[in-house]
Parts: sequence; structure tokens; C-alpha cells
Amino acid sequence: LRRNRRTSVDAGEVILCGGAINTPQLLQLSGVGDTAMLSELGIRTVVDLPGVGANMQDHLEVYVQAACTKPVSMQPYLSLWRMPFIGIQWILRRTGPAATNHFEGGGFARSNEDVAYPNLMFHFLPVSVRYDGTGRTSAHGYQVHIGPMYSDARGTLKITSTDPRAHPALVFNYLSTDQDKREWVEAIRVAREILRQPALDRYNGGETSPGAAVETDEQILDWVRRDAETALHPSCTAKMGPASDPLAVTDPLTMRVHGTQGLRVVDASAMPYITNGNIYAPVMMLAEKAADIILGLEPLEPSAAGFYRHQATGTLSPAPESGA
Repeated sequence: LRRNRRTSVDAGEVILCGGAINTPQLLQLSGVGDTAMLSELGIRTVVDLPGVGANMQDHLEVYVQAACTKPVSMQPYLSLWRMPFIGIQWILRRTGPAATNHFEGGGFARSNEDVAYPNLMFHFLPVSVRYDGTGRTSAHGYQVHIGPMYSDARGTLKITSTDPRAHPALVFNYLSTDQDKREWVEAIRVAREILRQPALDRYNGGETSPGAAVETDEQILDWVRRDAETALHPSCTAKMGPASDPLAVTDPLTMRVHGTQGLRVVDASAMPYITNGNIYAPVMMLAEKAADIILGLEPLEPSAAGFYRHQATGTLSPAPESGA
């Protein structure tokens, strides 16, 4: 239904690619979801799948900032009067400050020695920004974006109306588990350790956010609750899994929605777990794999590329032999 015109689609199959928010919303509106929830809105259940809209996961991030003692940051380019010239420079020459997003340094780290893989992701940005909406800052500075990549918090998505234009209710449950809280405290301490390195001594004018007064675990968590922002990686709301899994929505062998014919899900909602990093490339990989499945193509041979395994030396380990 669009602009008061109803359109019917006669297709052999429908591939739903609405993303981790719109896909479960459309499924619930169509009667595919938890029967108890659907009945509250008077929607007839077509397939009872309690996992539709459940298992929601996301990445949260926060910004540890420091003042810069030298005038080398990107701060001057935040001036409104400079922005038209920056835009013109990019349009005409593809050069200047607009030629990069300035997140040119980053990496992964383990939050503590007992973690078997790098579970924190960080990016460095050579500018200081007010994230509380109170205005701009003219002082030179820099910051580290950081956050845990594999939280065990699970949220929900539920439609609130039979009107498809009504926004669904999203509950991410950030910082709702002991593991999530512990990793967030460790993440902030790792970010501070990065900013205290000798290589930054000549630039370090002192931490400006969260500031020296934020030191205890509870103070850190209070600050994260106030200042953290989503990394815009919602996922896992129509997860792949066998029919025996009560929360599985999508068959991983066919990408079809359990209990339906001719309906597949191919987007971030099909992930059972959020990836340990940005989800954009993994979603592209998922789509490529789904295309092969739909076309009936033979899968490629498993990759033997090395990947990170925690060892005393911290080196890359080769992938295990097939069948090992």
C-alpha cells in the first residue's frame, strides 16, 4: 500500500531484504511471528515463529577524547565558513579535507589477557567533538572511538500497530548483562591506555571526556550510559538456525523462512550472532552466499587463510585442515 494505491505482486518467490528492523516488522505485519504478540494486535497468525524480532543485537560505541597541545588536528575545518570551500575543493579536485572520513587509524584489541580473541574495536579521529548537542568546540583535540564487539545483551523488536507506517518498538537492552558491563569498563581502560602511550606525549593535553573524575567502574558505566551511541549495526532479528531451535526464523541451507514456501530472508537479520566488527562486508558476503544457494551453485572450497588465534606469541595460526 503506497500513496493510497494497493499493489499486488505475483512472483514465484519473494526475497525479503528489509534489514534487521524492516524485515521482522514486515514478517510480523504479515502474520509471521509470535502468536501471542500478533493476537494482541488482532493479526491472524500464518506461521508461529517466536524468534521474529527476538535476538536483536547491535554494536555500541563511545568516544574517549583528549585535548591536543599542538594545532595539528582537524578542528579548524569544523568552522561553518570553511565548509563551502571544502566542498568545492572536493567537487572540483577530489582533494582536501573532504577526501577522507579521517578514521584512518584503528584496530582490534583484547579487553584482558583471558579473552581468546580481540573483542574490542577502536578508531582514532584527529578532532574533538561535543556529543552532548550543546555546541561546537574550537579547541584542538583528538579521540578514540571504542566499544565491545560481541555483547551478550539481546534485545527485541515488536510492531505496535497494524499500520506499516508506524515505527516498531525497539528494545536493545544495552548494558543489561554482567559481561557487557565488564567489557565496557575494560574497553574504556584500554582506550585510556592507548592515549597514554609515549608516542602521544607531545600532543596530550589531558583527557577531556569522560575526564579524570570518571575513574571507578560505576562512574565509567554511568558515563557510557549517558554518552554511548549506536554504531548502526542492528542485526540477528530473523536468525538462521534449524527448525528445532525455538528462536530460529531462517533455514541456513535455503534461506527460506521456516514454515513458508517461496519466502527467503537475505539481510543482516538472518545472522545468528553479530560479527566481531562492522557488519557491512559480512552482509555482502551473506548475500553472495545466498545468491549461490538460490541459483543452486556449488560452494567454493573452504579457505585455508590464516586467522587470529590467541597464543603466547600472538601470531597468526593457519586454519585447520578440512575435517580436522
